[in-house]
Amino acid sequence: MKSADTSDVPDTPDACALEATAYRVVHLLSDNAQRLATAESCTGGWVAQALTAIPGSSSCFDRGFVCYSNDAKREMLGVPSETLDRHGAVSEATAVAMALGALRHAPVDWALSITGVAGPDGGTPAKPVGTVCFAWAGHDRCETRTRHFEGSREAVRAQSVSCALEGLIDFVSLAVA
Repeated sequence: MKSADTSDVPDTPDACALEATAYRVVHLLSDNAQRLATAESCTGGWVAQALTAIPGSSSCFDRGFVCYSNDAKREMLGVPSETLDRHGAVSEATAVAMALGALRHAPVDWALSITGVAGPDGGTPAKPVGTVCFAWAGHDRCETRTRHFEGSREAVRAQSVSCALEGLIDFVSLAVA
């Protein structure tokens, strides 16, 4: 498992930029006969929505799990209570468990997960508003990343969707190259 903690803040992507990135994901996966499941918390299904807005996405997008509460993370994805108790819902450990749970519960090649604090409330000194953890998983590897975004709730969520999609492109591209 590889982890990188970065604090750089990209510009908030607009709808056109998110659509262009989703288009790249759909074509990368479709061109390689690969399928994806998503596990989302703070983005509430926005990644799934962005992907399914692209015509032809049914060839590569299988399903999305929106698991906002800890109970949903445990029940739908099998995230261990111990992981949530020890690391919290906003952690790379939970992001990994979410991605692996999506991978286990869907007939797919890849899964991505997102869990974070979109704000405006809910942050702590250790995990301030804008902290978002990601995981990308395949059957033989997993990668994580924690980012710290700034801006409104909508801006944090949009940046999270963009980061998840861009990260997936990088992650899958290594495998299909």
